[in-house]
Amino acid sequence: MSTIRDIQLAPSGERKIAWVARNMPLCSAIAEDFQRDKPFAGLKIALSVHLEAKTAYLCRVLAQGGAEMHITGSNPLSTQDDVAAALAAGGLEVHAVHGCTAEEYDANIDKVLAAGPNIIIDDGGDLVHRIHEKFPELLPGVIGSCEETTTGIIRLKQMAKAGTLRFPAVMVNEADCKHLFDNRYGTGQSVWDGIMRTTNLIVAGKDVVVAGYGWCGKGVAMRANGLGARVIVTETDPIRAIEAVMDGYRVMPMAQAAELGDIFCTVTGDCKVIGREHFPLLKDGAILTNAGHFNVEVDMEALEAYALDKYEARQNITGYRLPNGRTVFVIAEGRLVNLASGDGHPAEIMDMSFAIQALSARYLADNRGKLAPGVVPVPRETDLEVARKKLSTLGIAIDTLTPEQREYIGT
Repeated sequence: MSTIRDIQLAPSGERKIAWVARNMPLCSAIAEDFQRDKPFAGLKIALSVHLEAKTAYLCRVLAQGGAEMHITGSNPLSTQDDVAAALAAGGLEVHAVHGCTAEEYDANIDKVLAAGPNIIIDDGGDLVHRIHEKFPELLPGVIGSCEETTTGIIRLKQMAKAGTLRFPAVMVNEADCKHLFDNRYGTGQSVWDGIMRTTNLIVAGKDVVVAGYGWCGKGVAMRANGLGARVIVTETDPIRAIEAVMDGYRVMPMAQAAELGDIFCTVTGDCKVIGREHFPLLKDGAILTNAGHFNVEVDMEALEAYALDKYEARQNITGYRLPNGRTVFVIAEGRLVNLASGDGHPAEIMDMSFAIQALSARYLADNRGKLAPGVVPVPRETDLEVARKKLSTLGIAIDTLTPEQREYIGT
């Protein structure tokens, strides 16, 4: 039995899912293949991804492939209750409620895993870590997992290095059709959508600090620049720092940037990127946001302890009064600003990412017992297949190498 807010919300969720389905032609084509081939017949899939309309459509695509779906959300503030209700009303098992407590969040993960999944689709590695720690007796039944995020892959690689990862885990985020587009264009657009709709403030003319210049950080900086902001980048990687300089941005340590920024966005996957030492340096009115993964990039525990008091400044914005008389503002409790304050990445972008997810899950099912435990790359042909189909949906044709050209390149 599902754990959701209210089944009566289902019609609203259905409208959202129908809208994204119209704009996800790759996933729709894969759904037709899955419906014909039933690659997941007899298999259970546990899924923990931000539970909004695009994820819901992925769940339905997998279900059309014969999968028994067990679904939860990967962030309490990104779950949309009407979407969860629509999935439950359609017969899928869902355990997710917007704004649930940490204890309820963990309980929902446990409910999904208790079903005994054969394939895991993860965002941040929560399901994979939890099944190893709490349900080791279920590990023999797991064919493998697919990981959506940079943070999750970092965690998987740590497990693989330690020899504790007991099944193959496909690194979906490492596929070109995922990180080159989802992380850059998807994050870039959705972060500023979330910030602007939540604050109702202009970006042009402001100093924007982007912490981290990986693919997500590149996207956030690019879109901030396009909106007319003066962009500052903080980095620990010297090569990425040079990239940011060459892209036209100022680069400096956070201790220096803290005094200059009007809006901050952390995109590192690490903790305490904006920490106790930075809070006294912040301008009065500085806005802090996170687009990494977990709500630790802005050290919220330290901010709660340091601030004299806090208050709701606007829906989903908390004001913190500091001992120096200044007030700083945090959007969405330091959780993912593009999902906890918006609808996440555009449907066309997630069409590519979730096409990779769906085909990676099929790759696991088709190769059960053949892949060794550890991190596994997405097959190159899968990447190229998604790219070709995406170009086709855009009405774009490209050149093909002649036999002579292929031979020449080969030499």
